[in-house]
Amino acid sequence: MKKVLFAIALMVTSTMTMAQWKSLFNGKNLTGWKQLNGKAKYEVKNGTIVGTTVYGEPNSFLVTEKEYDNFVLEFEFKVDSTMNSGVQFRSLSKADFKNGRVHGYQFEIDPSARAWSGGIYDEAGRGWLYPVELNPSAKTAFKQGQWNRGKIECIGNSIRTWLNGIPVAHLIDDAISKGFIALQVHSINNKKDEGRQISWRNIRIKTTALKPEPLQGVFVRNTIPNNLSDAEKQYGIELLFDGKSSTGWRGAYKNTFPERGWAINDGMIEVLARGRGGDIVTEKEYSAFILQFEFKLTDGANSGVKYFVPERPDKPGSAVGLEYQILDDEKHPDAKMGRNGNRTLASLYDLIASDREPRARKKIGEWNFGMIKVFPDNRVEHWLNGWKVLSYTRGSQEFKDLIAISKYKDWENFGLAPQGRILLQDHNDHVSFRSLKIQELK
Repeated sequence: MKKVLFAIALMVTSTMTMAQWKSLFNGKNLTGWKQLNGKAKYEVKNGTIVGTTVYGEPNSFLVTEKEYDNFVLEFEFKVDSTMNSGVQFRSLSKADFKNGRVHGYQFEIDPSARAWSGGIYDEAGRGWLYPVELNPSAKTAFKQGQWNRGKIECIGNSIRTWLNGIPVAHLIDDAISKGFIALQVHSINNKKDEGRQISWRNIRIKTTALKPEPLQGVFVRNTIPNNLSDAEKQYGIELLFDGKSSTGWRGAYKNTFPERGWAINDGMIEVLARGRGGDIVTEKEYSAFILQFEFKLTDGANSGVKYFVPERPDKPGSAVGLEYQILDDEKHPDAKMGRNGNRTLASLYDLIASDREPRARKKIGEWNFGMIKVFPDNRVEHWLNGWKVLSYTRGSQEFKDLIAISKYKDWENFGLAPQGRILLQDHNDHVSFRSLKIQELK
């Protein structure tokens, strides 16, 4: 009897679960969908939606007539190996935004060698929000020439993606809370690429009884200023700046926060032009960690984020440490000094030049996302706007050789302290910081 009751309960649960899902595609026609922007070809073939590129047309979108806020979306897709595409979600088309240009979040479909399928892109907006470099283990998830299974989970400000069961992206963002689902056929720049195709099938959505999937260790990118999501808290990430006060910071070689030269307002901690307040450091020291920070430059500005700063009383002057360079490369002369560009933005100052990836560069006045990863085995990485732009190992022979020909050559054991403070540099230029976070590694 117990076995019978259990079987009945299982059947009821399964039926209820299936009832929560709603198909967005009936397998026969495009009822419930409409086309926006470009005139790429959309048609139904053998129970699938097939999108075909048309030369001379802009990005085309087949969008749902209904909008969705919180949901889990599942779909399957198969794409030509030379075609870029995506699935829009929480997306919009408004007359007052670029004449109705579709914009919003996009689940990237990328069959190229870059392998960023499942990453999150802001169509017609901020660009890449979660490039898959932030979770490189997911780059093997895509199956070339086969049907792939995509999944998007949107609950509140939390946006997560999966590809073929592998977790790809975890974004915390509050720019758009509700919008349509859309299937994209990307524009093409070459006539020979006309006729490329992507197919979708088994498109279904669940909007009730939503429960977040368990966390799976995926890096969380949080774009909400000075905010810690529940996921970040579970991963042990802490704010270094609360957005309101100087708590946790003081002047370098001082007991208190500078009385001039720095300002805290509108959720930012700012070093002021010609303020002469001096560098500031964390009250706590760190060894292995992931440090995240956002920064905004003014024209010609120079600053830096230093780490493993020891504050040695026998070495007067500016506190010295390994430095993530913050610089207006176009207008500040430091960019042309040093060796091979090792004083440019995101470089390890005077030691290693950063990769000049153009997509990682933003205009002066826009917020940048910087990250420094220091692993327990002394491997170090610098990141800029989602791209890893350099890596090295503290204490390696290559590292020591670079020190020997740098401005730090006479500084004993430079960069080799087992722990040190985080420092924000005052170069008498106006630079703003926010969303300073740290996760200690063991």
